[in-house]
Amino acid sequence: MNAANARIRLVHLSDIHVTARPLGWKRADWFNKRLAAWFNLRGLGRGYRFRHADRVMVALMEELRRSPPDRILFSGDATALGFDAEIAHAAKLLGLENGDRLPGLAVPGNHDYHTLSAARSGAFERSFAPWQEGERVDDAIYPFAQRAGEAWLIAVNTSVPNRWFWDARGDTDAGQLERLARLLDRLEGGPRILVTHYPVCLAGGSREKRHHGLRNLERLIDIAQRGGVRLWLHGHRHHAYHHPTTALTSFPVICAGSATQSGLWSYGDYALEGTKFTAIRRAFDETMGGFREVESFVLEL
Repeated sequence: MNAANARIRLVHLSDIHVTARPLGWKRADWFNKRLAAWFNLRGLGRGYRFRHADRVMVALMEELRRSPPDRILFSGDATALGFDAEIAHAAKLLGLENGDRLPGLAVPGNHDYHTLSAARSGAFERSFAPWQEGERVDDAIYPFAQRAGEAWLIAVNTSVPNRWFWDARGDTDAGQLERLARLLDRLEGGPRILVTHYPVCLAGGSREKRHHGLRNLERLIDIAQRGGVRLWLHGHRHHAYHHPTTALTSFPVICAGSATQSGLWSYGDYALEGTKFTAIRRAFDETMGGFREVESFVLEL
């Protein structure tokens, strides 16, 4: 087998939404978006849906340590409320504090940037620093690219803090888009896989609702397509789904779904060999206390 056709194994997980105690509330948190999010967590059922998140993550990481992938791709929403304590706990569950940590790539989700102070603090970037190493432009944190075999894994931050509790939109500012175009232009050959938190479209193929989607989606897609991206991986939505192509892209997109939400809990186990991309979705089985295969599909990149 030549190098161009060497098999690369990638594991894709997202939206684990772990929490921790104590959270570290400050007076300002009762006057920003965190108050509504806390009510959703404690009063509207989100906390109940993610009540087993820690247990599921322990089982998931034990499985991955037994059979390590070439790279773990984490597409955001490590936390429920974006507190530093939650981010640190999520990083610990993912094994980032261990000396023998698995290799990975990570981008933040909108919950990790729940407030302006959370985004500006750099807490996510500090805790996930081992999974944010790579090729960069102008020393900016985002975007960055990692080489995995012959493939390039390209991380773009699509998450921003929003003021109003109903606003869950993402954005990629002009500076990051310009750097992405330059980064894609200078990378050497090989399949290019984009990793973001926000999606291209929903499971049915339609656009995200205005208050829940990516503001400048078309511009990001244009740069990705001109830059040779062949696959887009994301989270944000908690049901897993995929599209071989979409109304907006000529390449496939895959939503990992949530790795820890009760009943949906699954992750993607992928193999890339040449241009053949084989995907297996593994879901948590409460009876066995581990994961089992529930779906598989093949894409041509």
